[in-house]
Amino acid sequence: MSAIKSLQWRYATKKFDNSKIVSKEKIDILKQSFNLTPTSYGLQPLKLVVVQNQELQDKLLEHSFQQKQVVTASHLLVICIETEIDSDFINHHFNLVKQIRNTPDEILNPFKNFLLKDFENKSSLEIEQWATKQAYLALGNLLTICANEEIDACPMEGFNPEKYDEILELKEKKLKSVLLLPIGYRAKDDFFADLEKVRRPLKETIIDITNL
Repeated sequence: MSAIKSLQWRYATKKFDNSKIVSKEKIDILKQSFNLTPTSYGLQPLKLVVVQNQELQDKLLEHSFQQKQVVTASHLLVICIETEIDSDFINHHFNLVKQIRNTPDEILNPFKNFLLKDFENKSSLEIEQWATKQAYLALGNLLTICANEEIDACPMEGFNPEKYDEILELKEKKLKSVLLLPIGYRAKDDFFADLEKVRRPLKETIIDITNL
């Protein structure tokens, strides 16, 4: 499908066919796509937890406002932010840049030192808010790739992050859950699958500024 047709095809799936499983090959595409998501400063303050465990999904249901997508999805993707974004985290990023690109220190150090000072001056709340914005970039990217691969998905904010963190043992991994993305294949009787997409007309959402 073309990009526009793919985006017209997708919708926030309300009911998955739990007999259909997303293949390992397609899950690998989503993992790579997540990792290729652009993030502020290129720091990637995110991790993706891929859950394909019915017992765990059942346990998470009551902490997801009983949204059945969590248990009927083939996989449940949990987008998390790092909880320790400090000088070690930033230095690790620049060591990776140097390793991959062989960039000299005299080029890297000015930007690295700027980020070290900037993050040192930020409060923990400011850093968490910054990281959470990057999570939304990843969610948008994953939704587009899902559409392109004809994988159904339902972006979700409605869940209890503290309970998810507890059940998935995220605190021990220095992570905090911020967004959910159940994925799979739509059930044939999902009422929402055949509804027309409701969007404001382009003239209401686009402003063209041109010298023509």
